[in-house]
Amino acid sequence: MDGNQAKPAGKCPVMHGAITSGGGSVTSWWPNALNLDILHQHDAKTNPLGATFAYRKELEKLDVEALKADLRALMNDSQDWWPADWGSYVGTMARMTWHAAGSYRVTDGRGGAGTGNQRFAPLNSWPDNANTDKPRRLLWPIKKKYGNKVSWADLIALAGTIAYEVAGLKTYGFAFGREDIWHPEKDVYWGDEKEWLAPSDSRYGDLGDAKTLANPLAAVQMGLIYVNPEGVNGQPDPLKTAAMMRETFARMAMNDEETVALTAGGHTIGKAHGNGSAANLSPNPEGGEIEDQGLGWMNKTGRGIGRDQVVSGIEGAWTSQPTVWDNGYFKMLFDHDWELRKSPAGAWQYEPVSIAEADKPADVEDPAIRTNPMMTDADMALKVDPIYREISLKFLNDFDYFSETFARAWFKLTHRDLGPKSRYFGPDAPQEDLVWQDPVPAGRADYDVVAVKARILNSGLPNSDLIATAWDSARTFRGSDKRGGANGARIRLAPQKDWAGNEPERLARVLAVLEPIAKETGASIADVIVLAGNVGIEQAAKAAGVDVTVPFAPGRGDATQDQTDVESFSYLEPLADGYRNWQKEDYVVSPEEMLLDRTQLLGLTAAEMTVLLGGMRVLGTNHGGTAHGVFTDRVGALTNDFFVNLTDMAYSWVPVAGGTYEVRDRKTGEVKWTATRVDLVFGSNSVLRAIAEVYSQDDNREKFVTDFVAAWTKVMNADRFDLV
Repeated sequence: MDGNQAKPAGKCPVMHGAITSGGGSVTSWWPNALNLDILHQHDAKTNPLGATFAYRKELEKLDVEALKADLRALMNDSQDWWPADWGSYVGTMARMTWHAAGSYRVTDGRGGAGTGNQRFAPLNSWPDNANTDKPRRLLWPIKKKYGNKVSWADLIALAGTIAYEVAGLKTYGFAFGREDIWHPEKDVYWGDEKEWLAPSDSRYGDLGDAKTLANPLAAVQMGLIYVNPEGVNGQPDPLKTAAMMRETFARMAMNDEETVALTAGGHTIGKAHGNGSAANLSPNPEGGEIEDQGLGWMNKTGRGIGRDQVVSGIEGAWTSQPTVWDNGYFKMLFDHDWELRKSPAGAWQYEPVSIAEADKPADVEDPAIRTNPMMTDADMALKVDPIYREISLKFLNDFDYFSETFARAWFKLTHRDLGPKSRYFGPDAPQEDLVWQDPVPAGRADYDVVAVKARILNSGLPNSDLIATAWDSARTFRGSDKRGGANGARIRLAPQKDWAGNEPERLARVLAVLEPIAKETGASIADVIVLAGNVGIEQAAKAAGVDVTVPFAPGRGDATQDQTDVESFSYLEPLADGYRNWQKEDYVVSPEEMLLDRTQLLGLTAAEMTVLLGGMRVLGTNHGGTAHGVFTDRVGALTNDFFVNLTDMAYSWVPVAGGTYEVRDRKTGEVKWTATRVDLVFGSNSVLRAIAEVYSQDDNREKFVTDFVAAWTKVMNADRFDLV
């Protein structure tokens, strides 16, 4: 057939099911099947830089001052394709950075600026992120120039910081070290709504009680960073908005003073855009036509730039000088009375009842034209909420204090998910220890590890207690924001020492034995706890006929109670731990899904999850000593019996009351063992069963032990950033 001739209609030769999530996908046919995708969402195959790429090494080549100089130059280099308001990009750059960092939530550590995830769906197309695609495109020539020496994540975080410096703020500092991801974090739970900006009602147990916002969410509606600027469900009511702000900012790990500072500081520069109709805009970046090349929200019926932009729908600047860091925000807020009006785009906003022409901000294109300032419902909340008002007045009367508070809060906002100071890189990284960084004093590595192991071995503590304590200490690690883990031994401090999942009585008994060993040998208690778990595993492997030495890296330190932010650490409390077959109470989410969530935060693969759980069962480490899932007659020996018996067709699995199952001999009907859903999913899910079969093979008994030790060590060292 001639290449210019039309091809006849026929069956499409493309295997749609292989490349889309449509009708051919497994989850669409079997929606209740356990979806393991969350364990594969950062598969190395998606990284175009390759397995040998080391960002830290590239950072060492970065000319930081040259990069900052290029960013400063960009701030006032207005481009024709997207002209800058008042000739300055400080507002749009600050907003891009704020919205990248502001998606962080302390509940599970996900979101934030630490991965460059704003480049991908759904975040790149959230309504609240409208037009953040433009500053990223403006940054592209700089990213292209510095290449691998600066990640998108670092560049996005740095751009807003430099914007504030150009505006006149003395910033607190900046640290590099954020590594990029390369595909959407599609398995992060942002809510179950099926439409953008769906009413908030479904997210709250009681819409009148902001604290009933469903965990782990930290925004009031799908597609927003925190609260609706027009008011709760788009209905203005500053006091109700204040309650929502207090909760959503708390879930970003911010207190009231930080909340006021960030809100005011974010609105001190830049403006909101709503001078037109949103109906004229093209779709968001993910929904656009191929010729849009990933740019969204473009007005193809008119100018759509400069004064004619539509973003939030709210129109106007907050201050008289929107490109300058000053105290104009609080002066504008408190020097005027405000009334509700509608923007040209039809959004609710507040405008002054009266205002002198000289106090109005200039038009973004013609300085001879003056325009009305505006305030959102969130801004008015700072004026009417008693606590926010008191803080705001303090900032109004002490500009230096406001500037310092904002600078510190901005640093926290942009670094909260970067992790501890040991991960910071660059000349501008501040040296001060901040409690939200979860500081841990340096530990020693010059003690006699062999002598400590001998003391532990002769302590009389059961191996199961040693292993469970080490596990509980390490399992709090979250790869999402690099918090938690065994380093610091915070399991002995509030709030962790009292968590139900840590079995406080057993924990106190074990610590009473291990702490004197640490004191007398010069080791940290953090090291001794981990080393004790290793000793328990080595003894259990020996009981199974395998001699193994569990790798150990000394050098952990012991944190103090003063170095522990009790309130934010409370979010790390495990509500379930499938590895120890425990759940605090019944939840809407299934136990096996909670296991996947914990596993992903620990940075484990499906195979590592499988071998770890099977090993923990036979070691007898279940919470409270329950027998569920302990499919062995040799409890305490590190055997592959869990998998052997799970896959043995000699047994049947029968549900009984209380959500548990009986494992019965098919011939005699005898109840051999009991189990939970978390146990049985390794036999029912086809992927997990395939892995379980590997570990149940006769020729893989030693492989099982070797793989268990490797996965265990990975968890114990997850927070040892000094070992990378």
